[in-house]
Amino acid sequence: MFRKIAISAVSALTLMSGAAWAEGEGATTDVAFSFEGPFGAFDEHQLQRGLQVYTEVCSACHGLKFLRIGALAEPGGPNLPEEQVKAYAKNITVTDAVTGEDRVATPADHFPPNLAAGAPDLSVMAKARKGFSGPYGLGTNQLFKGMGGPEHIYSIITGFTGESKEIAGVTLYENHAFPGGWMAMMNEALVANQVTYADGTEASLENEAKDVAAFLMWAAEPKMMTRKESGFKAVLLLGLLSVLLYLTNKKLWSKVKGKKLAH
Repeated sequence: MFRKIAISAVSALTLMSGAAWAEGEGATTDVAFSFEGPFGAFDEHQLQRGLQVYTEVCSACHGLKFLRIGALAEPGGPNLPEEQVKAYAKNITVTDAVTGEDRVATPADHFPPNLAAGAPDLSVMAKARKGFSGPYGLGTNQLFKGMGGPEHIYSIITGFTGESKEIAGVTLYENHAFPGGWMAMMNEALVANQVTYADGTEASLENEAKDVAAFLMWAAEPKMMTRKESGFKAVLLLGLLSVLLYLTNKKLWSKVKGKKLAH
């Protein structure tokens, strides 16, 4: 059973507002994710745990409308067996684009949007949010830490202080990672031991937050590993071509440059 979390339309507007996520606001904790850096890679076991957290908790309010269900079986991601993905899809109801009627999903379908809760879609949230900002114009933090989208998600989940207040009939909860310090998402949206991991990993709040943040980073960029591999090959090829160009240039001009100009 999904945990139902009441989030008002006001909270959705707050979460989606670009102004609310202004640069430099909120405290982001740096997390050492396995996929960081040019040679980093997703941990498929972590992605599988993150999928479990999303399915059992987050999907009660948030959708993943840009992610295809069948991507769960692809290498570089959770890499689930195809039969398991088909079984997973059968538990999801989607609206047929042709008939407009509800039906059981297939791996070819996308995760359905969750419009009822009024919460933002999480498909590209990890890339839409920036957690780190270096000195203006240098981007040094982004170079060494990345943009910090998944770290920001982790920090939001673990950043609640337990304090709350009511404004205009809306209950807000204090979160030191959220811009402005107060948000409408409940401070118990995700708590320790809310899921039971099949691999025996401790379901602490930190582990749950880290796993779902990693999963949302993969959801935002499922082809990250392919992109990194292609980029690495391109750099090697350009490096080789540069060396060949230098040697060719040196050989072609060696006779000319070796002669002294006649007066």
